[in-house]
Amino acid sequence: MPTAVVTGGAGFLGSHLTDRILSEGWRVIVLDNLITGRAENLAHHADNPDLTFIKHDVSQPFSIDEPVDFVFHFASTASPVDFIRHPIETMLVGSYGTHNALELARIKGAKMMMASTSEVYGDPMVHPQNEEYWGNVNPIGVRGVYDEAKRFSESMVMAYQRYKGVDTRIVRIFNTYGERMRLDDGRVVPNFAMQALRGEPITVYGDGSQTRSFCYVSDLVDGIWRLSQSNYQLPVNIGNPDEYPIRRFAEIIQALTHTDSGIVYTEFVTPDDPKQRRPDITKAREILGWEPKVSLEEGIRRTLEDFKQRV
Repeated sequence: MPTAVVTGGAGFLGSHLTDRILSEGWRVIVLDNLITGRAENLAHHADNPDLTFIKHDVSQPFSIDEPVDFVFHFASTASPVDFIRHPIETMLVGSYGTHNALELARIKGAKMMMASTSEVYGDPMVHPQNEEYWGNVNPIGVRGVYDEAKRFSESMVMAYQRYKGVDTRIVRIFNTYGERMRLDDGRVVPNFAMQALRGEPITVYGDGSQTRSFCYVSDLVDGIWRLSQSNYQLPVNIGNPDEYPIRRFAEIIQALTHTDSGIVYTEFVTPDDPKQRRPDITKAREILGWEPKVSLEEGIRRTLEDFKQRV
């Protein structure tokens, strides 16, 4: 039975990835300090002997006393609320944490995948964003702690690939949503959904013309798994290319929750908030045979059912 280490495996995305790896017949060792992850995300595996949970900050050194075949480095804060609340921790997990994950892969002779992000493109001046675009990032802005940590991580991964011989993958993840997102996550989906479910006005920052492309979590995890099993070693965008203005997304949430909540617009806009976000997934289609299958309406319905159970 092959063994995978998943850092951040108790988080929203990490726990869904852990589910997929276990379903493929692998053993999984999860490392998570629970700064933004939740033990409840793995509770359904409580009696599964193929899952081991270790509470640990991967920014600190660690070792695994058994063979390891694959290291998935998914530990990080992932929402503006979290990386503004935990700026130093965000930079450390994207530097020391990435180094420690790569060292584990090197020592064990394992493959390694790093979870990067569409934030490496910053507030893009190329649309849609392809993997060859270098980005437009403010290194000293409030979002810089996350954006630059991920950009640094990508550089370190490529250095280990070129100079240490580690077989690596980089997945650039675009906006993702689904079950197990924290209700106080601060990102668009839980914000709008929770306001609507509580009968509160849905708050849109700015005029709502900024765009996002939302990918349902099962689709995203399928792309991640396919990339991990491929031989492709350069970054690959995984996300849904269907692009929506934020105000349109608010209207979809209104319709699906059958709420009487109105939509209110505020002049506040997060500093350096990207005006457009849409992945070019040509490589994912050609190299991995992947593209998203779950419609936005269906994915939101599933997510809302999960949220309702936890309100």
